[in-house]
Amino acid sequence: MNIPELPLNQKQIIKKLFAKIKRGGLRLRFWDGEEAVYGDDPPGATLVFNRCPSFLAALADPFRELGEAYMDGVLDYEGPLEYIIWLLYANQSLFPKNQTIAKALKLVAGSADREQAKRNIQHHYDLGNDFFALWLDETMSYSCAYFKHPGDSLSQAQQQKIDHILKKLNLHPGETLLDIGSGWGWLIIRAAQAYGVKAMGITLSEEQYAATQERIASAGLADRVRVELMNYLDIDETKHRFDKIVSVGMFEHVGKDNIPKYFAKVRRLLVDGGLSLLHTITDITEDKPQNTWIKTYIFPGGYVPTLREVIWQLPDHDFHLLHVESLRLHYAMTLDRWYGNFLRHVDAIRQKYGERFVRMWGLYLKGAAAAFRTTGLDIHQILFSKGLNNDLPLTYEHVYAP
Repeated sequence: MNIPELPLNQKQIIKKLFAKIKRGGLRLRFWDGEEAVYGDDPPGATLVFNRCPSFLAALADPFRELGEAYMDGVLDYEGPLEYIIWLLYANQSLFPKNQTIAKALKLVAGSADREQAKRNIQHHYDLGNDFFALWLDETMSYSCAYFKHPGDSLSQAQQQKIDHILKKLNLHPGETLLDIGSGWGWLIIRAAQAYGVKAMGITLSEEQYAATQERIASAGLADRVRVELMNYLDIDETKHRFDKIVSVGMFEHVGKDNIPKYFAKVRRLLVDGGLSLLHTITDITEDKPQNTWIKTYIFPGGYVPTLREVIWQLPDHDFHLLHVESLRLHYAMTLDRWYGNFLRHVDAIRQKYGERFVRMWGLYLKGAAAAFRTTGLDIHQILFSKGLNNDLPLTYEHVYAP
């Protein structure tokens, strides 16, 4: 007589998942007070299930389902989030290789059309300038800052980042500069003010576009700086050519399949011998588990390339690599500052967007800082020229000199 196997209850599902932990140690505390410890090491942190979760599947997509449980207040944690993030990535057996949701999201990230790309950008960046102004610095720079000293303020570090980039581009008066994904416009304004260039920025965010126009007018730079609400692929290269092209924090939205299109477009827009700097998050390997929670709730359509994917593209477009710099810990410190500012205004954010939004964005900011410190997630500034350029400074002393 065959006795039918009873379906697993929620606690059994959770225990079955975390029993796969081989590296590190983690304590689970369940809603009924029961505790269980998994892994070979003493527990470095605790996951606390405040009540029984309503997972519809046997945690087939743990990143997304655990993230949603935290957003809903079902799950909390005790101890360093850095440790939990490290443990999740160090134990890849927690994430099935045939994870269909991860594959689907990766496919969408690689093949989004232009209208979808615009919707993806607006999902994140058009939450409102007032929201971002609460926790960004006054430059409204929403990308990795550059800290010369650990005690630098966020504003100081963001302005140092912009100047660091502009120095690498070796700008000269009268040159033309394109900023692909120009955000709230501080870089193009600073370039015009400090170097006398003519600068153009493009963005898909209506909120950023409107704010940048106001900033340009306020600075009295309408004759030298402009911003367009458009996709970079739609720039008419028969009318526009640039001496220098920069992109800061936009490349992660391009998508895997569109990486060659990005470099091909930059090549057509850049004059011979021109320089381009790409400032982008990178990952150490394509084989890491996909953070489907981030892709679902924070950056839909996002794809983080490996450094190898980016570098290998350059020769195909006659680009010559000049300089590569990792700012990994700088981004962790930037996220620390953002999270601190976020907490200082959390009551206003909660009042406008609700508790679930607060938990979601808090987890994103704090979790991203942890990921840069523990998982191999990195950020690089990659400088290259179109064809050979023999007129550049022999050293980078002009970039790093005090």
